[in-house]
Amino acid sequence: MSFSEQFPIVLGSLNVGFLQTLRLFAITLIGAIPLGLVISFGSMSRIKPLRYLVKGIVWVVRGTPLMIQLLIIYYFPGLVLKNAIWGSGEMGRFFASSVAFIINYACYFSEIYRGGIEGVSVGQREAGLVLGMTKSQIFFKVILLQMIKRIVPPMANEIITLVKDTSLARIIALQEIIWAGQSFLKGSQGISGVIWPLFFTAVYYLLFTGVLTLLFGKIEKKLSFFK
Repeated sequence: MSFSEQFPIVLGSLNVGFLQTLRLFAITLIGAIPLGLVISFGSMSRIKPLRYLVKGIVWVVRGTPLMIQLLIIYYFPGLVLKNAIWGSGEMGRFFASSVAFIINYACYFSEIYRGGIEGVSVGQREAGLVLGMTKSQIFFKVILLQMIKRIVPPMANEIITLVKDTSLARIIALQEIIWAGQSFLKGSQGISGVIWPLFFTAVYYLLFTGVLTLLFGKIEKKLSFFK
């Protein structure tokens, strides 16, 4: 089969894989961004048992490879609990991957949130209390916007890393874009022993991360009034 015959087949397969990558990326952000904020509140709680528990969970999640977490979350229910909650299909693998990615990135985001919140001076909180503001008003009107300015660069870095980390989901056979590209090495749709599709997967990642880099650059400029 000539290159001109292979190209539309490969491109179609890569597009399907990229859509799966994009879905996993989007679901992870939708779940991890708010969950990370909740976890950060737990890690700063005045209730010591809760604070130590949350910090312990964050330490474990951040201290172990995401690949191991994917394997455990996907296989543990079926092999140990004898309850294959994810099923064996592509949708089950996607749900398991989403849970693993959300938990992992929520823990990383929580530390970024915590640093941003604690970076706002205590004097501003005290000034808000003197002015008669409630704690929620102080958080949303005084702390939150300044926190966002501080966390945009590290959050942008983590989100761009997430784009590339989605490739780890192939460890549980989720058919994301690298899975699609690699399949033509082993044999797929009448094509085998070709490596050039993998180079095209790199182009997808470069374009995706390039768009995100430009987007976060614009966000940083919008928030520059806090300087």
